[in-house]
Amino acid sequence: MNKTLIALYDRFYTPPEMAQTKGAIEEAHQLLIERLEKPERKLVLKIIDGKDRIAEDLSEDSFISGFL
Repeated sequence: MNKTLIALYDRFYTPPEMAQTKGAIEEAHQLLIERLEKPERKLVLKIIDGKDRIAEDLSEDSFISGFL
């Protein structure tokens, strides 16, 4: 059943634009590129990717919980 609900989520959920937030993130990313060495940049990006994955999982879970 979860696979069906995740398929519905993928089909119908439209994330908000958040242009201002995305711009701020991109600006911070450029500053990190300028100020950090490659190993540190990789570590920061790994953290960001993990947080993004958690946010995506929570969003899917909230969507599914709305049907249960």
